[in-house]
Amino acid sequence: MRDPDSELNQLKEQHLLRALDQGINRPLDTAEIVRDRFLDFSSNDYLGLADHSKLKTAAIQATENFGVGSRASRLLRGGSPIHSELEKYTAQFLGTEASLYFANGYATALGTLTAILTKGDTVILDKKCHACLIDGARLSGATIRVFPHNNLKKLETLLISAHAKSSSESRILIITESVFSMDGDSAPLREIIDLKKKFKALLLVDEAHALGILGKNGRGLCHCENAPGSVDLRMATFGKAAGSAGGVVAASSEWIDLITNKARSFIYSTAPPHAQAAAALAGLHIITGPEGDHLRQSLSENIRLLCEKLSIKTPPAAIVPLILGEETNALEASEHLRKSGCIVPALRYPTVARGKARLRVSLSAAHTTEQIAELAANLSLLLNTGKFTLASGD
Repeated sequence: MRDPDSELNQLKEQHLLRALDQGINRPLDTAEIVRDRFLDFSSNDYLGLADHSKLKTAAIQATENFGVGSRASRLLRGGSPIHSELEKYTAQFLGTEASLYFANGYATALGTLTAILTKGDTVILDKKCHACLIDGARLSGATIRVFPHNNLKKLETLLISAHAKSSSESRILIITESVFSMDGDSAPLREIIDLKKKFKALLLVDEAHALGILGKNGRGLCHCENAPGSVDLRMATFGKAAGSAGGVVAASSEWIDLITNKARSFIYSTAPPHAQAAAALAGLHIITGPEGDHLRQSLSENIRLLCEKLSIKTPPAAIVPLILGEETNALEASEHLRKSGCIVPALRYPTVARGKARLRVSLSAAHTTEQIAELAANLSLLLNTGKFTLASGD
């Protein structure tokens, strides 16, 4: 029988061993401090709402009114009015009839896909879809097909094949992300919708990294493309731009009723804490208002500034990947930046493909111009050593 040490040693030899970082939120050694703190470019808090006073106040008030724990699953005791209010507001925000709130995005993907897919169905995913979407597809029992990233020709080929083999009762589901979490690019959504309609398939779009950032009032890429009515299911999370936590799926009332009745990660989980739901709702209210517009503008300026200073292409959202190739390169570059006071994580296999290890820079509206300039200067010094070369993400 293999022991855990042998597996850990193998990961270490492959430069794939990971450990939880205990240093970000505690006092730091003097040698590691820059102005008494790190500059954090690892967060998905794209609008800087996680520390917003309105979210903290909402969470405190919800805790005082309803307690810390939600006490049971929602199908046992119905949750609280906050959960229902959040779902109603989210549906209106995304332009759907209904939505369902889960404890986190991973549970949302697993619950949704296993609820709507079964053996005999076909699910067709972009190769760079998030692990939660891949795992949900695997658990569903459906036949899985994968198309190269944003490759519409291959997607059409797979749709032709799936359509030819499907019965009148079978479902064909296309899954893509609006903004891809590791590459920071966006899906050709309009073209995917055209293919979806042509082959009478369903479409699920994960808006996790677009919610709050893209589209009017931050409604996501589907609204940028004026296509919310053509997307059958939309996923998103409140743990990124919305500043709180939890995941949501939005769709027609019939789909949401089905998911409510069949999603095991929803049915058999204690409901998310009231404070979490209240903070998420407060975050959405900010996103849709004038302050949200101001924060999106600040974020856009930060993205433009960094890319301009590094002479790289500006991404559609807040993720800037710097692909360095080998795992050792990414690890060494990340450590170099840490010693300079900037936290920029190194992403390695299996999160990204082998040979595509990278630094993943996440920008926020909360970053100042001076902080962006400091990061750019440190990255430029790193790249100008000649030791690291940026590569294509394809």
